[in-house]
Amino acid sequence: MCRILNSILAVTAAGGLSGAAIASRAPSIEGVWQAVEVTTTGPGARAITPLQPNLSIITAKHYSHIEIHADGPRPLLTDAESASADDLRRVWGPVAAEAGNYELSSGVFLTRAVVSKNPAAMTKGSFTSYAYRVAGDTLWLTPQRDTRGAVKNPPTIKLVRVE
Repeated sequence: MCRILNSILAVTAAGGLSGAAIASRAPSIEGVWQAVEVTTTGPGARAITPLQPNLSIITAKHYSHIEIHADGPRPLLTDAESASADDLRRVWGPVAAEAGNYELSSGVFLTRAVVSKNPAAMTKGSFTSYAYRVAGDTLWLTPQRDTRGAVKNPPTIKLVRVE
């Protein structure tokens, strides 16, 4: 009986210690995220919600995201082979997709695309630098600079952890 009680106390103590260790760690940027709101700045500033489908995955060294940049659902494309150029642009134009590696330092999330729908994002030396903040299961990203210079009227993207 004493051994069982000691085992229960040991497991409880270990669980309490690991819980304390988890609570003391800074929130991690790693995970699967979904953007839920974009707040734009400058002329015509607004908060955009709900957003079209999107998903971002951040691992220890890499990121990947795919999102739809449109105010509403895209039209269905019944036959890509016979679709006009305008039909293809309406369906595939709003899709943004990119994956690559990143670095974190002092509140900065610096991305370098390895593959992107936009070929310019994959050129040598290309990057995007975001200010970032994590609180619990919420991540905020605001683009600050990219290869062309400072981002004018940067939006802030609010993401929630889905995994």
